[in-house]
Amino acid sequence: MKEKIIEILSDIRPEFDFNVENTGFIAKGMLDSFDIISLVSDIEENFEIVIEGVQILPENFDSVEAIVSLIEKNNANINEAIIQE
Repeated sequence: MKEKIIEILSDIRPEFDFNVENTGFIAKGMLDSFDIISLVSDIEENFEIVIEGVQILPENFDSVEAIVSLIEKNNANINEAIIQE
């Protein structure tokens, strides 16, 4: 999963090496609000999840680990909804 996230990030901002710089994306100016919108769209498409508007917070996109955590939470929510059906 991390490799795919890094690939997506690199497609959005090829001038940065997300393998080396993997934290502080917002604070370091590596991602801006437009990049976050692109990132959300790409993550939803690649991981078949829906990221709610309330989840689009800087802390959820500030590192590879934060993005992994966001995806895992959304996968857990989808699985829980399926089980409850």
